[in-house]
Amino acid sequence: MTTATDDHTPIQTHAPAGLTLQTDKGITTISDAVVAKLAGHACREVEGVASLGKTFRRLLGRVRPGEESLTQGVNVEVGRKEAAVDVVLVVRYGFSIPTLAQEVRENVIATVEAATGLIVKEVNIEVDDLEFDSERSTSRVE
Repeated sequence: MTTATDDHTPIQTHAPAGLTLQTDKGITTISDAVVAKLAGHACREVEGVASLGKTFRRLLGRVRPGEESLTQGVNVEVGRKEAAVDVVLVVRYGFSIPTLAQEVRENVIATVEAATGLIVKEVNIEVDDLEFDSERSTSRVE
């Protein structure tokens, strides 16, 4: 591992399970799972994103309600200073897919970079499904 430079600027080094930031005052490790959760949350903040993940995984979530995690549909690769993010989206009908994809991309980049200090090199987006209002699950009871 490397140490801080003379001007006390932290140097980022890669650990097997995430990002490690080392300064002269100590070490901070950021797990890949944390970066994935940040990216998943950032996707869900964008209006027009119905859910994340492949069709099969979403169906499995219906069988076991409440088990959708923030990392569902999100895959990250974290390096020494950079990260790449892949997300699988379900888009609500009526939203422009290219516009929504750009909004998601910008929000993921801003969120991950602000929270971790990583440079997000790319956010790849796969639109796996389209959700219509009539498909939203609604309960018959309150």
